[in-house]
Amino acid sequence: MGDITEYNPNDSDNHGRNDGVNKAVVESFRIIGTGSCVPPRVVSNEDLTAFMDTSDEWIRSRTGIEQRHICTTETTSELAVGAARNALENANASVDEIDLILCATISGEYICPSMAALVQKSLGCQCPCMDISAACTGWIYLMDTAAAFFAKGGVRKALIIGAESMSRVLNWHDRSTAVLFGDGAGAAVLEAGDNYLGASFVTEGNDEVIAIPGKKGNSPWYDREERTGLLHMDGQETYKFAVSHLPKRIDEVLEKAGLTTADLDWVVPHQANKRIIDSAARRMKEIPAEHFCVNLQKYGNTSAASIPLLLDEWNRAGKFKEGDLLAMVAFGGGLSSAACLLRW
Repeated sequence: MGDITEYNPNDSDNHGRNDGVNKAVVESFRIIGTGSCVPPRVVSNEDLTAFMDTSDEWIRSRTGIEQRHICTTETTSELAVGAARNALENANASVDEIDLILCATISGEYICPSMAALVQKSLGCQCPCMDISAACTGWIYLMDTAAAFFAKGGVRKALIIGAESMSRVLNWHDRSTAVLFGDGAGAAVLEAGDNYLGASFVTEGNDEVIAIPGKKGNSPWYDREERTGLLHMDGQETYKFAVSHLPKRIDEVLEKAGLTTADLDWVVPHQANKRIIDSAARRMKEIPAEHFCVNLQKYGNTSAASIPLLLDEWNRAGKFKEGDLLAMVAFGGGLSSAACLLRW
């Protein structure tokens, strides 16, 4: 990936074609703008002690989380629209330039229509839209899916969004999971380029470690016992899966690109748990620990939104420099894990 073949209107192979879109056959993209949006309600660890058997010290020591943003009246799609508008502004792009909208979520307010369609309606775009359901690895699936659309041709700019209202699917009586998650959205505007260098994906089908059951409905013929439609997670098994898979995915995607860890400037991991990130960092000793980006103390685990939230925060703070090589890596329900490489 990464090669660009320039369009030449005089080239006989083009047979006079000019679709007015790209004038190039592009296999990749670059990020030209980022945005994020979180609900204004902040819930601290101390706030949780009012109705939960926990403490600020217990949560911080086990997760690194200090607070999270929680929806009160906001919907997932409203957060997505807010992040999208901020990304478009940051990219200095208009809605008329967007040829594709992709969203990642497991907590949208509708099964149908897709969250991407709701974003399209709010923004006033006229373009294809779809959602991807891949839990916490959703952002990396978005990146690679967008790359495929750019390679296919016909896309000038794309808008990708990870948005979650995890508070809607949590069991707030279960301190082992409820303290971990928060709500938010992150987005990026992409345009044709050669900065996306590829990805690595693994799925190990499993509905026992992490699961959010669907609703049973009211069919008079359906007679199977169902679990409650709230998140279930085996924390110990999730931890073991994460700390073993994160380094593997980074090594794999680097090898595919003909690069090594010495070439990396930043690792942008899914923001699930500081202990998981620290454990993964210790397994990759050649990468300085301070090069692992972290902001989960402010947001908790926002599932598919966690990486784009982090990207936007660090982008606006000027921490990423042009040419920096980023490895984004995530794990989550599926069970799934994924990593991708991006040149900033």
